[in-house]
Amino acid sequence: MARKEGLIGRKVGMTQVFATDGSALPVTVIQAGPCTVLGIRRQDQDGYDALQLGFEAKKKNVSKPQAGYFKKLNVEPVRVLRELRLEKTERLQGYEVGQKLTVEMFAPGELVDVVGVSKGKGFQGGVKRHGFSGGDATHGSMFHRAPGSIGASSDPSRVYPGQRLPGRMGGDRRTVLNLSVVRVLPEQNLVLVRGAVPGAIGGLVLVRKSVKTTKAQQQAQKVADKK
Repeated sequence: MARKEGLIGRKVGMTQVFATDGSALPVTVIQAGPCTVLGIRRQDQDGYDALQLGFEAKKKNVSKPQAGYFKKLNVEPVRVLRELRLEKTERLQGYEVGQKLTVEMFAPGELVDVVGVSKGKGFQGGVKRHGFSGGDATHGSMFHRAPGSIGASSDPSRVYPGQRLPGRMGGDRRTVLNLSVVRVLPEQNLVLVRGAVPGAIGGLVLVRKSVKTTKAQQQAQKVADKK
């Protein structure tokens, strides 16, 4: 899979903006960056191509090993470190340690992917977790929200692996593909993308350039760039 450039950010919340034709667009506001380039991983040296990015300054509770690492790089300590893999070594050209990356790398109309951790909902039953229909909700029914049979008795006399059962729900890494950038506000380090993204308000997200655009979307992007 292709790997593209991106930024670390936090989900601010959802709102709506109005398009030129007057229609209301639901958007998610993301504070993306500024991110500091802390390291550059190269195929010939490290076995893969990637950028190590830092997000949010950290002034308290910096351990000695962390302080030594940031002092060696001659950058301010940061709270969040992530590596963003790239598909080609050529994409690393133009980057250097200490460089600041901002939301200006995105443009309105561009497609992006947003990676986040879904909201944790704790232990849930089969109806909520998997969408089971349940039984009758009438008087006398003894089967409302129970999971029902989970396997046969004589054959195979066991429960197959992967059987959908009650359990922990949420708290999983999720990626939403091909969200359109509606607005970019460099002064406030904000990017507005159309639609919803995973996670709670204040949760960490990764905004990267789209990796699975269709030919039609690529053609539309070329037309928009020419305008």
